[in-house]
Amino acid sequence: MKNISIRYISVDDLKPYGKNPRLNKASVEKVANSIREFGFKVPMVIDKDNVIVTGHTRYEACLRLGIKTVPCIIADDLTPKQIKAFRLADNKVGEDSLWDEDMLADELDELVDELDMSEFGFDWDDDENEPDDEEEESENERHRTDDAYNLREFDPKRCEGFYQMPTLHGCSVIPHDLIGFNFAKTSKEYSKGVHFYVDDYQFERIWNDPMTNIDRLRPFECVLTPDFSLYLDMPIAMQIWNIYRSRLIGQMMEREGLNVIPTVSWAEPSSYQFCFDGLPYGGILSVSTVGIKKDEESLRIYRDGIRELTKVKKPKTLLIYGGMVDAEYGDAELVEFSNKVVEKMKNGR
Repeated sequence: MKNISIRYISVDDLKPYGKNPRLNKASVEKVANSIREFGFKVPMVIDKDNVIVTGHTRYEACLRLGIKTVPCIIADDLTPKQIKAFRLADNKVGEDSLWDEDMLADELDELVDELDMSEFGFDWDDDENEPDDEEEESENERHRTDDAYNLREFDPKRCEGFYQMPTLHGCSVIPHDLIGFNFAKTSKEYSKGVHFYVDDYQFERIWNDPMTNIDRLRPFECVLTPDFSLYLDMPIAMQIWNIYRSRLIGQMMEREGLNVIPTVSWAEPSSYQFCFDGLPYGGILSVSTVGIKKDEESLRIYRDGIRELTKVKKPKTLLIYGGMVDAEYGDAELVEFSNKVVEKMKNGR
């Protein structure tokens, strides 16, 4: 066995494994509490390219706690297939662990006056029976539901309006150029901002796996919030859902320290009762004019919505993606960005 060498690596340089099959969101808060109480005592294991092999939950806990560097063991003696196997085996061993209930109760009793062990996932009550298999499966199903809808990310203290739209602070950054989210995974143009003015299917993954995708956006100058579609023939419930998702992802990105510019979407006037909730007042916002210039009804809806937006939110600056359209923009400074997809088509690329 070779000697183990531990190196301290910047959290910003670590890369989560994109195909990690273990769902760990439910444990992040407990691990963060453990690190806060006892310090970072277990090194992470990474490969030679700084991709995490074991320690994804500790990594996400560090992001929440603002920890800058962590101890790491570099598994440069393992082949790529051995690393895959080790990652799965490490998760499986923890999953199969069992407790001696009597010994656990004794240990917890000795700590009851010193520490609240429920912060680390231990909820022990001598008067209650251990949950049966059906109850445990029900709890697991709830965790899966929470993960699917990002329910643990919602903060009831940071929302506004009847529909509890997550609120955004916004930022003061005005990008000199934008690239689409569909190019962000491979792009190194970190001096640019990232927009989501592309087809929804190209960015649904940020809702399904927020943290992995937010980490990929971290190096860029700024990020616009996801522009989930508000089609005119969508049911109102779906329009509300898409605005909520955009705001929640934006709030998560802000919480992770990204410079976030909120995008604004609306439909008919009935959407005004929720589509502007959560936006900062007097800040920088972004709108899209893609696809509206040759359609009179779309032009009318755009102009009516801009008029309402400037009335209720009084934006200082509006980033307009897709080319300028004549409308009542109030006192907002207008910054125009062309639709790069259309430009490439015109140039035959």
